[in-house]
Amino acid sequence: MKHIIALFCLLLVLSCDEKKDNVRYLSASSGNINSISVVADNLLWEDKVGEAIRAVLAAPAKGLPQEEPMFSLKQIPTPVFDGFATKSRIILKIEKTDSTGIVIRDNVYAKPQTVVTVKGKTDQEIINLIKENELKIIDAFTKREVEEKLRRINKSLLKDEAMENALGFTIDIPSAYKIGKAEDDFFWVRKGLSNNKTMDLMFYSYPLDSIRQGDSTIVDIIKMRDKITASEIPGEDGIIMKTEDAYVPSLFEAIIDNKPAYETRGMWEIEGAYMAGPFVNYAIEDKVNNRYLVAEGYVYAPSLDKREYVFELESIIKSIKIK
Repeated sequence: MKHIIALFCLLLVLSCDEKKDNVRYLSASSGNINSISVVADNLLWEDKVGEAIRAVLAAPAKGLPQEEPMFSLKQIPTPVFDGFATKSRIILKIEKTDSTGIVIRDNVYAKPQTVVTVKGKTDQEIINLIKENELKIIDAFTKREVEEKLRRINKSLLKDEAMENALGFTIDIPSAYKIGKAEDDFFWVRKGLSNNKTMDLMFYSYPLDSIRQGDSTIVDIIKMRDKITASEIPGEDGIIMKTEDAYVPSLFEAIIDNKPAYETRGMWEIEGAYMAGPFVNYAIEDKVNNRYLVAEGYVYAPSLDKREYVFELESIIKSIKIK
C-alpha cells in the first residue's frame, strides 16, 4: 500500500512540473495610447493594402475641429517582427497565405494585448476583409485602449462620493480633476491644463420621455444640452456656451454599463468670446430610474491636438456603473 501511495505522489509531482513547464509567462505590453503596430511586408504596406489600412484606421477621428487620425500607425516589416516589437498593446498583422479570414486574439505576445490578424490569398482578398470587418477591428482596438486608459486613471481617483450618491452611479475620475460645481442634480468637474486650457465633465439626468425616437432624437439631445449649459455653466455679461451651429453634430449608438446610450459628438462655442472646442455627450438609458443619465466631456485647448484629450474624457465616461 505504501508503494502505491508513493507512486501516486511521484506521478502527481511530475504532472505539476509538466504543467509549470507549459505555462506561458507574458511580459507587460507597451506603447502610446491609440498607436497601432501594423505588421506587414513593405510591398503590401506601400501599395493598395497599405492604402486600405490607412483609409480605415487612420481615418479622421469623429467630432474634432481639425483632422486627426483615429489611430496612429507604425509599420513593422514582417521579417523584423520579433522581440520588443511584439510587445505593442494593439497589433494588426497582415499575412498573405493560402487561407482566408480574420482572427482577433488577446494576450498573444504580451499582456494586456489585442492582435488582429488578417489573412488572404491575394491583395484584393486582404483589402476586402479589412473593409468588411472595419467596425469589428476598430471596436476591438478601441476597447483595449479604453481599458488601458482606465488602468492608468485608476492609480489615483477623485473622491466624488457625494456626486455618485446624488446621481446614483459610480465613475472613475482621476484625482487631477476637481469638482467645480455641485448641485443636487448637476455636477461640473474640471481639469486645468497649461495656459487656461481645460478638460471638463458634466453630469445630470432628465426624464426618459424627453428624447423622441427617429429624426428628432438629436434635436432633443442638443436642445437639452444647450438648456443645461446656458443655466449651469457660468459666463460673463450674459455670454453662454452653446452647441455650434456651423458644425452639425453626429449621433451614434453606444453601450455603457450594458445599457443602450446615445453618443453625440459635435462642437461647442461661446459667442463673442472666441472660445470653442469639441464635446462628446452620452445619454445613457436608465429604465429602472425612468431617466437618461447624461455624461458629457468637452475640451478647450486651442492650437493643440485634441484626440487624446477627448479620448480620456470618453474613457472616463465609459467607466460609469449605474446603481
